[in-house]
Amino acid sequence: MAWNDPQWGGRRNNDGPPDLDELWHKFNQRLAGLFGGKGGGGGGSPARRLGGVGLLVGIIVAVWLASGFYIVSPASRGVVQRFGKYIETTREGPHWHLPYPIETVTVINIDQIRTVPIGYRDNVKNAVPSESLMLTDDENIIDIQFAVQYNLKSAKNYLFSNRNPDAAVKQAAESAIREVVGRNKMDFVLYEGREEVAARAAKLMQKILDYYHTGINIVKVTMQNAQPPEQVQAAFDDAVKAGQDKARLKNEGQAYANGVIPKARGTAARLLAEAQGYKQRVIDTAQGNASRFQQVMVEYDKAPKVTRERLYLDAMQHVLSNTSKVLVDQKSGHNLLYLPLDKLMHPAAKPSSSAASPAVTDTTPPATKPTDNYRSRSAFRSREREERP
Repeated sequence: MAWNDPQWGGRRNNDGPPDLDELWHKFNQRLAGLFGGKGGGGGGSPARRLGGVGLLVGIIVAVWLASGFYIVSPASRGVVQRFGKYIETTREGPHWHLPYPIETVTVINIDQIRTVPIGYRDNVKNAVPSESLMLTDDENIIDIQFAVQYNLKSAKNYLFSNRNPDAAVKQAAESAIREVVGRNKMDFVLYEGREEVAARAAKLMQKILDYYHTGINIVKVTMQNAQPPEQVQAAFDDAVKAGQDKARLKNEGQAYANGVIPKARGTAARLLAEAQGYKQRVIDTAQGNASRFQQVMVEYDKAPKVTRERLYLDAMQHVLSNTSKVLVDQKSGHNLLYLPLDKLMHPAAKPSSSAASPAVTDTTPPATKPTDNYRSRSAFRSREREERP
């Protein structure tokens, strides 16, 4: 309804403001009419006026009290303050608190993953050198860009213990990563130790944030980029290539050694085994010869002449069995001697054939030996008959 409506009261002048007393009077009349009173110039009895005002106040109080209801989601926590002082932290579900300005509630999401970039903004191409350039333990400068993901583990500490906890996360992250990088070599940070560097930095960040009671929980530290500065990238690539060549040559040498050393060890073991076998064979042969000599000595003591004859015959048999010469007695010229040349030449051809296998020695006397012995004995008898008177 417009302010210039005649029912809300007229104006004293056409251009002047409305009369506030008259407006309030008209408002009371209409309120009394709504709750059973009679409108009119008099505005009803005083009791009816007071009843209408009380009802209006009750409605306002009910609405005020209803404003204290609030709902907390499962991922959030409600922090209740009474005149600015912390009272409690409520979990998920419907709750009620004394309405404003007595108590206030701040509902904060504690499971939400928040991210703080270090060394870049928005993307890795938009680098921030003042944050990303760091010095390693071997006095080399590297460019590192990483992101810190965190959530909350205490809504109370997050709201009241620090003025700007999100900025504290960034400062703690930068301090932690610089300390970890400064304690390690450049190659370790850039290659094999990237995951370990991130894990150490996350642990150190959490320790710093817990010390300041920020109520923040570090979820993960992700290494986005790690490389030498752009100004020395070409020289660093050459150094990396040289290191790779060194590792390759070292691996090739190790592979060659792995092939030669076991073979040499096997050969050495074989030679040692052969030497040990030869040693044992010589010892056994010497012991056998000594034992045989002792046995011969016993027999020699018993019958020296017989033993000498036996030794002589054995020696001659051993010597003549390995020769191809034939001895013929010319005194018995009237006897026809049969010389088996094929049998005699056969033993002579054996040494040439046995040269390829010297380990095999044929000690069998020739097949004509009985015949030769028989002929020798016959010649010996004829010679004895001729010498008789």
